[in-house]
Amino acid sequence: MKPARPLHPTLVHRKQLTHAAAVFLALIALAGCEQNTFVPPPPPKVDVALPVQRPITRYLEATGNTAPVKQVDLVARVQGFLQSIDYTDGAFVKEGTTLFTIEPETYKLKLDQAQAAQAGAQATLKQAELDFQRQSDLVARQAVSQATLDTSTANRDNARANLQQAQANTRIAEVNYGYTKVAAPFDGVVSAHLVSVGELVGVSSPTQLATIVAQDPIYVNFTVNEQDVLRIRAEARRRGLTSADIKQTPVEVGLQTEQGYPHAGKLDYVAPTVNQSTGTLAVRGIIPNGDRVLLPGLFVRVRVPVEKQDNALLVPDTALGSDQSGRYLLVVTGDNTIEQRKVTTGPLDNGLRVIETGLKPEDRIVIAGLLRVIPGQKVDPQPQKIIEPQAAAK
Repeated sequence: MKPARPLHPTLVHRKQLTHAAAVFLALIALAGCEQNTFVPPPPPKVDVALPVQRPITRYLEATGNTAPVKQVDLVARVQGFLQSIDYTDGAFVKEGTTLFTIEPETYKLKLDQAQAAQAGAQATLKQAELDFQRQSDLVARQAVSQATLDTSTANRDNARANLQQAQANTRIAEVNYGYTKVAAPFDGVVSAHLVSVGELVGVSSPTQLATIVAQDPIYVNFTVNEQDVLRIRAEARRRGLTSADIKQTPVEVGLQTEQGYPHAGKLDYVAPTVNQSTGTLAVRGIIPNGDRVLLPGLFVRVRVPVEKQDNALLVPDTALGSDQSGRYLLVVTGDNTIEQRKVTTGPLDNGLRVIETGLKPEDRIVIAGLLRVIPGQKVDPQPQKIIEPQAAAK
């Protein structure tokens, strides 16, 4: 065999370079692995706040409708031709204002006739009484018989009865003459007239001429369900309220287009029994309506204060979530972990939602960033303060 030939120096040098390059590339690969090591992101920041704690008034809320305190159909109570219409349709009139005139001349003549008959009856009675006195004196002196005195007595009594009849006829004539002028029985707004001048009215039955409605004050009728009735009565017994005290309960009313309840009055009537078919109790409030903003027949929102709570907990409505089991709040625990807390909600008060159960005054609730967190997740809480919407608006 031939001995192996030694490698050329150039080839040796190339092998050394190739080995060095491989080592260098391995070091780069290791450095790259160290740079791609996973670093967890920081906990998400969320706004948290303590619930607002303050006194609140609990209200009974209902839908009601307004009704006039007084409403009367104006009718013709005597027969005749309508002589004049003495008001403008839809005008507000004061009590005693003449609204219609039915030809009065005929009834004035009948009154004069009755008064004349009454005067004649008075004269006849005066003559009969004088004759009775004369006959009584003569009988006492035995100048005439008792039969003559009896006749004089009968004539006097008959004259008295005729005078009473004449006086009654005069009174009837006066009343009928007064009916020729149809006046407003109270302050109110009069509807459009239903008859025209020259039309014969009151022929066979009273003819309706118009309607007058009193608008100040005004009634508000609404109903209370049976459960609320029991709760309110229990609260009234606890506070020792009497029926008279309950009738002084404030009632607040708002139109469908108004904010809040700007019209205030008081409770006026509570039905003595619950309607068995509906399970509700009829209630009525009375509201001052000097500017006549409330019209009879409107649907209105009604609320009545029922009780006061000293330390209620309130949160923004936007902080509440809901699922199949009900409403909940996201609460940050002491170790900054999100906890889903089931709560029972109450009414809105000054723009915030009352929380009945499930929340404590020291609980930190998430008020912003709810979609960025889930129960059991660590967070970075950012303390904030809940601002009441209506207070901020002021």
